[in-house]
Amino acid sequence: MLPHLTPTAGAEPDVGSVPPALATLSPVADPTVKQLPTDLHLTPLGRDGAGESRPLMDWLTTFHLASVVLDPYTNESSWILRTATRVLEQFRSSHARINFVVTADAADARAFLGPLADQYLVFCDPDRAFVKAADLDELPAFVFVRVDGAIAASAQGWNPPEWEAVADTIADVTAWTSLDIPGPNDPGPFRGSPASG
Repeated sequence: MLPHLTPTAGAEPDVGSVPPALATLSPVADPTVKQLPTDLHLTPLGRDGAGESRPLMDWLTTFHLASVVLDPYTNESSWILRTATRVLEQFRSSHARINFVVTADAADARAFLGPLADQYLVFCDPDRAFVKAADLDELPAFVFVRVDGAIAASAQGWNPPEWEAVADTIADVTAWTSLDIPGPNDPGPFRGSPASG
C-alpha cells in the first residue's frame, strides 16, 4: 500500500516523499532488473500431488513472491531449511506471498519438506524452469519477485548479508519490518550447490 501523503497546513503535498522502493513499482517492468518470462508456469504442491500449473502472472495479481529456492537432493539446501522458515515467517502477513520453490516432483518435494509442505505455499520445479528463468547459479537461493514479474532482489548460496539485503528489499517494497540475518542459530556462510542439478 502506498503511504498517505498528508500535507502540512497551507503546504502543497510533497509527492517526492514516496519511498524510492515504492516509487519504482509500476505495471510497466523496470528495464534495469531481470524480468521473468510471462509464459513461465508455476505448479503448486497439493495434498495429493502437484496442483494445477498456472502462469507466473496469475500468482502475482495481488501479491509479490518471496521465494526460497531449494534443491532437495543436496546437503546445502537441507542445511538452510530452518533459517529459510525463520526468514519467510517474518513476511507471512506482508504483501509478499511467501513460498518454497523445490526442484523436484511433488512426491520428493513433500518428502523433503515434511510438515512444512502443509504450512507454506510450495512450487514444484522438477525441470528447473524457475531456476533457469531467474538465472540462478547456486542453490539455495532467496528471490523476491515483484507484482510486475521483475526480480527486485536475489541471493544465491548462503551468504547472510546478501539474504539480509533481499529481506530489506521486501520490507521496503511492502512497507514491512525486516529482520537481522544471520540469526543466532543460523549456520555459517557456505556456497550453494550448482543450480543446474
